[in-house]
Amino acid sequence: MSGASFAAGDSAPPAALVRIVRTIDRITLSTGAIFCWLIVPLVGAMVWEVFARYFFHRPTIWAFDVSYMLYGSHFMLGAAYTLYRGGHIRTDIFYQNWSARTKGWMDATLYVLFFFPGIALFFWMGLQEALHSFHIREVSDASPWRPPIWPFKFVIPISLAFLFVQGISEFLKSAYAATTGRTL
Repeated sequence: MSGASFAAGDSAPPAALVRIVRTIDRITLSTGAIFCWLIVPLVGAMVWEVFARYFFHRPTIWAFDVSYMLYGSHFMLGAAYTLYRGGHIRTDIFYQNWSARTKGWMDATLYVLFFFPGIALFFWMGLQEALHSFHIREVSDASPWRPPIWPFKFVIPISLAFLFVQGISEFLKSAYAATTGRTL
């Protein structure tokens, strides 16, 4: 949360609002710090594949599957952290010149109209796909190794759940800015 100074006569944000936003943001920061470590086994697998292929002339059958599963997981699980950091796409050419109140109204409205319904739909569809994959014990057909793919498919609804929760925090921040003209 960005620190806002409050002049004499201004009231501080409601304690419950600050507590909810800080708790959600703390969870997002913690999970982001954990998920970023997925890059280590990804790099390890890629380095091993290069050595095995070019120095031992023995390419692995597992490196391709491990790399796309770890990279996909790293990318998806980092979405909530990216939202927290403001790293998602935004058309700043107009947005940067708006007041905090106008930005708040625009963001809050777009969260309600597009973000929450879209994330809820993607979560529902991703969960259905992951459950189906689990029930049929789906395996990858991208390589001869054929690892189970259903754990990878569960990354989608898990990522979307984290993204939805962080969206609640961002919506609350936007609604506060829309009503007060100040940021949290």
